[in-house]
Amino acid sequence: MTSVLDQVQSFCANQRWFGEKGHDVTVDAMATSAWLSGGDAWPAVRIGFVYCSGPPGMEFPIRVYQLPLSYHREPVDNLGHALIGDWEEPDLGDTRVWVYDALHDKEATPYWLSGLTHGRHLDGLEFHPVHAPAHHIEVPENAQSLVLTVEQSNTSLVFDDVALLKVFRRLEPGSNPGVEIESALTEAGSELVPAVLGSARGSWPRPGGGTDSGELAMMTAFQKNATDGWAFACSSVRDLYAEGDLHAEEVGGDFAAESHRLGASTAQVHSELAKVLGTDVWEPAKLVEHAAAMQRRLDQAAAVISELAPYKAGLTRWFDALAAYDQPVTVQRIHGDFHLGQVLRTIDGWKLIDFEGEPAKSLIERRALDTPIKDIAGMLRSFDYAARSLLADHEGDPQIAYRAAEWANRNQQAFCDGYAEVAGADPRQQSVLLSAFLADKVIYETLYEARNRPTWLRIPLAAAAQLAGQQH
Repeated sequence: MTSVLDQVQSFCANQRWFGEKGHDVTVDAMATSAWLSGGDAWPAVRIGFVYCSGPPGMEFPIRVYQLPLSYHREPVDNLGHALIGDWEEPDLGDTRVWVYDALHDKEATPYWLSGLTHGRHLDGLEFHPVHAPAHHIEVPENAQSLVLTVEQSNTSLVFDDVALLKVFRRLEPGSNPGVEIESALTEAGSELVPAVLGSARGSWPRPGGGTDSGELAMMTAFQKNATDGWAFACSSVRDLYAEGDLHAEEVGGDFAAESHRLGASTAQVHSELAKVLGTDVWEPAKLVEHAAAMQRRLDQAAAVISELAPYKAGLTRWFDALAAYDQPVTVQRIHGDFHLGQVLRTIDGWKLIDFEGEPAKSLIERRALDTPIKDIAGMLRSFDYAARSLLADHEGDPQIAYRAAEWANRNQQAFCDGYAEVAGADPRQQSVLLSAFLADKVIYETLYEARNRPTWLRIPLAAAAQLAGQQH
């Protein structure tokens, strides 16, 4: 029979949330939590902590992934897609069991809901309800779960269109910024983020000895009938392209009013974050450090992506300008990975979601204070992506290409207008900061597209040319 770890590795390697695809890694251990199910209940349910390491001699940090486990005494027909494997389980009296990813098992997920509703504490596991009077939401104890298929780095379940449970897959010790920020905003009464209903925290063995602990999951109010910001914006772009002889403001699906409202909502959330989690100041020396890091990223990217090299000198001037910037910069907690896919249009207006920061960065980096300009730059780039991502169907049509640039610029300006009205300061007036963060974002996008979607490489390259002051 194939070993337990081999079966776990085979399963993980085929999951969207497993971030080690493309690396030569091995699942070399799995620890387990206390039983969530307790007693003699079947399915037996607990959490697995999966440890991945790189090949011998290679510097590769050990990664820890969360794999909730449900054990059945017989195969379950409708869970074939979630089957991890079958083996004789010593902790269940060497009973032969069929083991599934518990998040797909409707008989297993009620343990998470019950834990978060009642605040259960088990050995090494803590479930914490969030009591925010302004957001009193009742989740039925018999609510049925449904796994969403849109996420890549985590797994989310919806319980009866009332609550959304996000289970973090890759674990790091410390406070998850999404849980920390969204809980603080909820408790402060913010209406611009989905209300946090609870979170789960756990402990797992640290490689080399000791114990680590961190957030395992967060439950928020589900935004029923909400529209994803990316899908909403792309619908507007399609309307424009269908009427290629009209300007963006002349088309029925004009998005500028929504972009204005989104800018205002973003400024309001930044203001709320500054109030509840505080601010600090970067002196000029800190900006020199950031400029040097941006330059290193550019050097590394240009060395492997030849198409970026012609724009290197033009992009470098923005990092030089940042290094020479002699004004202190106020910093605070921000979203950190802000784009149209991180906002929802609800009947009550825009809501911001997923404050976890950039997935590829460490927890320390994602929790660090930063300038709100970084969030603004991310959203401005997202408008450009929405416009240009649909150009493939109109390749070679200069009028449609012109309309794409027009749509992006119109919505970028509307977003900044809305932001300025609430913030009392126009981000466009901080051109050195904004241009440097835009350039840094374009470098990230170029690397991502070259590795994952080469046909989209034209999108960040066009932005790189514009920022460099060159024709693409």
